[in-house]
Amino acid sequence: MTESPLVTIGLPVYNSEKYLEQSLKSLLAQTYSDFVLIISDNASTDGTPLICKRYADADGRVKYFRNDTNIGNPRNFNRVAALTTTRYLKWSTSDDFWEPTFLERSLDIMEHDPAVALCYPQAVLVDAEGRNPTPYDDVLHLMQENPADRFIALVENIKLAHQHLGLIRMSHLRRTHLLGVHAGSDINLLAELTLYGKFFELPHRLFFRRFHKDSGSWKRGNAEHDAKYYHAAGKGHGRLRLWRTHVGFLSAVHTSPLPLQSKAKLYRYLLRRMRWDRGALLRELLDYAGSPSR
Repeated sequence: MTESPLVTIGLPVYNSEKYLEQSLKSLLAQTYSDFVLIISDNASTDGTPLICKRYADADGRVKYFRNDTNIGNPRNFNRVAALTTTRYLKWSTSDDFWEPTFLERSLDIMEHDPAVALCYPQAVLVDAEGRNPTPYDDVLHLMQENPADRFIALVENIKLAHQHLGLIRMSHLRRTHLLGVHAGSDINLLAELTLYGKFFELPHRLFFRRFHKDSGSWKRGNAEHDAKYYHAAGKGHGRLRLWRTHVGFLSAVHTSPLPLQSKAKLYRYLLRRMRWDRGALLRELLDYAGSPSR
């Protein structure tokens, strides 16, 4: 390893004072310590800025940025990616926390196998207070040689989408469309990333995902909650979510470097999925057409 640092930890935050310190402590305590930690504050109105500034003053690895306005959570994740200049990015969240060996273990995999686009650990689900740990199995160790097979395996098997919080190879991430503003765009991004490299699941439970009423996946599909989380605290309506998801998959295939035969295979697969969802897709169009605020 000749570059220094090799890793950026990107932490988008918004009104995160309740859980932020535990998250920061778990990240700064990583056994692999040669990283920069970029915090992008989405115009928080609570004590989040004071916590961030205190950690930035105390540790030279921490760089604090603040948005003038709330740009929505996905755009804030993308802003962190735009600020990243290192070989690898590890997105994180302000309410989850990590075992200290995560970066060390993931970096070892990524440095020894350039075909791996993403390395992530097995997860443990916890409640708002960090208690009641429940092991969670993702089953997304996608080491198939054929990118089309990896893509289909992810779309078919993904449940909770948090794998993008693993360690990502930036040369691959830059080729994607990044995160969209619609609910579920994290699944679109993960599927697209499989077209550029393999996913390696560490056989260790190093990630603790916290579920609470303000987390993005707490009420996914609830229009009010999604608007607050994805569309800058209530701006926008998140209409045509399912259409955006399907179009996102199709766009990922279209712009990928796959040979025509592989693209044709994936187009057929995705069009079948659209036929299965045709009722819901039609309802979205009718709802959109009848909305006075579209």
